[in-house]
Amino acid sequence: MSRQRNDLEFLLTARYALFTDPLTRGGGEKLSYHIPTYEALKGICKSIYWKPTLIWVIDEVRVLNRIQTQTKGVKPLKFSGGNDLSIYTYLADVAYQVRAHFEWNMHRPELARDRIEGKHFNIARRMLERGGRQDIFLGTRECQGYVEPCDFGHGEGFYDNAGELAFGHMFHGFDYADEIGKNSLHRRLWSPTMKNGYIHFPRPEDCPVHEFIRGMQAKTFDDTNLLDVEQEEALLEAQL
Repeated sequence: MSRQRNDLEFLLTARYALFTDPLTRGGGEKLSYHIPTYEALKGICKSIYWKPTLIWVIDEVRVLNRIQTQTKGVKPLKFSGGNDLSIYTYLADVAYQVRAHFEWNMHRPELARDRIEGKHFNIARRMLERGGRQDIFLGTRECQGYVEPCDFGHGEGFYDNAGELAFGHMFHGFDYADEIGKNSLHRRLWSPTMKNGYIHFPRPEDCPVHEFIRGMQAKTFDDTNLLDVEQEEALLEAQL
């Protein structure tokens, strides 16, 4: 797979992870996918650094540890009050190498002046070295994780010589209104296959299934609720 000049490569680790289709979270029981979803990894990239000027694109993930699960009984709060016992099945002791890059959000022409690649990339790298700008979660709030820079593909992985492993039909991500230029929200589905520990993600527009969910309006940004990248950089320098 071709590499981008603004590639961000990082190691992602956590004690637990819960990767699910968000549309199925309404029920009491939860069972994690065996591998991370595109949307979950994109959310982690946004926790490292994000501006509405750009869109993170996940290129590939490498599964380092053996896939194992752990089941817990939890008592989530009910909308009607009180709580009830539910069974959650998490992934346990996870470690991944992730490679991603950002592209400009061309559906936001009003932010064209903020498209300064080198400044955005430098801030993203510095935020990664700090462990991210916001807390890192793997699929859900109770699964806190950690990120640090790495050389993607280096080091040993449990599935290095394991061949191919298919995971069936699963959730890929959401098409948000501000990223597709339409007043609607769609869900994407695909059928991933892991080869020797590596999973290559298709670009969102190349996913085989896009399902309409509901109408959605894109949030607007201007000088009152957004700092441009030069202001962000100045604030970062002042903190050092």
